[in-house]
Amino acid sequence: MHVAGMICEYNPIHLGHTYLMQQVRAQLGADTALVCCMSGNFVQRGAFAVMNKHARAEAALRCGADLVLELPLPWAVSSAENFARGGVQLLCATGVVTDLAFGSEAGSIEPLAEVRDVLLSPDFDALIQEKLTAGVSYPKARRQAAAEKLGAAAALLDEPNNILAVEYLKALYREKSAVCPMTVRRFGAAHDGSAAAETASASYLRNLLQKGEIGAAYMPPAGKMILEREMQAGRAPAFAQSCERAVMARLRTMTEEEFAAYDIGGEGLYHRFYQMSRETVSLETMLMEIKTKRYTHAALRRMLLRIYLHLPMTDLPARPPYLRLLGTNERGRTLLKEMKEAASLPILTKPADVRLLSREAQRCFAAEARSTDLYVLAYPALKESVGRTEWTVNPVIL
Repeated sequence: MHVAGMICEYNPIHLGHTYLMQQVRAQLGADTALVCCMSGNFVQRGAFAVMNKHARAEAALRCGADLVLELPLPWAVSSAENFARGGVQLLCATGVVTDLAFGSEAGSIEPLAEVRDVLLSPDFDALIQEKLTAGVSYPKARRQAAAEKLGAAAALLDEPNNILAVEYLKALYREKSAVCPMTVRRFGAAHDGSAAAETASASYLRNLLQKGEIGAAYMPPAGKMILEREMQAGRAPAFAQSCERAVMARLRTMTEEEFAAYDIGGEGLYHRFYQMSRETVSLETMLMEIKTKRYTHAALRRMLLRIYLHLPMTDLPARPPYLRLLGTNERGRTLLKEMKEAASLPILTKPADVRLLSREAQRCFAAEARSTDLYVLAYPALKESVGRTEWTVNPVIL
């Protein structure tokens, strides 16, 4: 039996996500088990997840997944390369995953692998550094360097899912993993575009939620049901704007030197964060004023989020220190039994297990607990924003 791993956010889950699950089983076999490595309460673009991680894990299980593991916070709010690396390391550490499945605009492994090989070539980093001296962002510098090596084929790096796909392949290569990559061609709505072909991206659905609407037509019924339940309970949608004053308070109580620990480029960007946090009253305005050609908006949002969560750049261990269960169904429980024999990392099935972990792993969990206490402050209903839920909420069992 195949066990397919998927690295995901489900923010929120939509028909494109369930299409990927269906295609994986169509290609690998109907009995294929699906293991999701999912971001927690904060996501890679430097934002709050619209629903908490246990609700999103339940949605994943009710829509086709068998087991949901959490991608720990330091990797969940990192660059595409570190996000992919952490997810691949975590899935490989289960000892049961046989395949890594992901969507891409390319739709086949061969062109993605060709780009991966160029990005891993010995002289490629030096070529990127040469482009960076012109003051462009890292993604643009990499794209320009790839074009010199690949010509027109470098256009593959213009598409967001292709970019992540290449990072997954790089991570598998570096891990010397026997896990087999497979990809399904993305169809319908673009990553950040409007609805198309009866599909919509997660960003489009989040925009609807900002307006008080649910894109029910673009969501699987179980995902819609859970989103509506969380909204009725006052736990969704969660957006950073709800914590804007809390974030600004954090920024304005920091010294300029304290900002340095969060600098993403080591080029003094933290000076601009310190200055603009005193001169603006809106986070979006502040980020617009800080923005330069050198850094993308997503990179700046991640830096801002790391500051709010007290997560300095040094808090990125070499590898995820544990496998934390967010949810499982009956087939997933069978996998868990296998993982207890095969996994190379400790498995957390309940909060009390944390006390048995190494000091480094406990530090990672403490950062997770602290961030969740800040995340729940974005709930629409203040009565739901109690702290210490990392220690009181158990995995979803179906």
